[in-house]
Amino acid sequence: MTNVLIIGATGTLGSAARQTLLKETDAQLTLLARHANRLQATPGRERVVAGSVTDSATLDDAIAGQNFVFAALSGDLPTYAQAIVDAMKRQGVKRLAFISSMGIYGELPARLGGDGTVAPVLRPYRQAADSVEESGLDYTVIRPGWFTGGPVNYELTVKGKPFGGHDALVASIADLVKRLVVEPGFGVKESLGINTPGS
Repeated sequence: MTNVLIIGATGTLGSAARQTLLKETDAQLTLLARHANRLQATPGRERVVAGSVTDSATLDDAIAGQNFVFAALSGDLPTYAQAIVDAMKRQGVKRLAFISSMGIYGELPARLGGDGTVAPVLRPYRQAADSVEESGLDYTVIRPGWFTGGPVNYELTVKGKPFGGHDALVASIADLVKRLVVEPGFGVKESLGINTPGS
């Protein structure tokens, strides 16, 4: 049985990954959120931890004993990424999937508005991704396009390759997280772009 921590469990991607993992795996979930009162734990499957990733004691408690950490956050991403990396090292937990954004390597083709540079708004996303990639952990950086709704349908691109499309279905991102959880070795030490084909 796999123990999975979802950091940012009340957000769009955290909520979607939670539901997918509950329905399609037997993983035991720990849900970390600042507004944990919004969460109703599933008996026997989930534990809720209230707090912020900037609170090292809370973060250490949530990470201890996990097999997989999924971080889907907004805000001060460089600070959050480093806090998570540091806590995982303290607790001896190796596997991390971290949500960043398309465009952080200047990988957007011209048809998606790219010009080979990293837009200023994406620099914190890049800084956070760099911290994760340099951590020595078994990481996967996930770089989605713009979130949209609909059934699972996606393609992946690796770091160094042009990004595939503008949009990414929330259900597809959740499915990718599930694959990372249940398929050992898949996506390890990779930065994966995810988009809807043809978007």
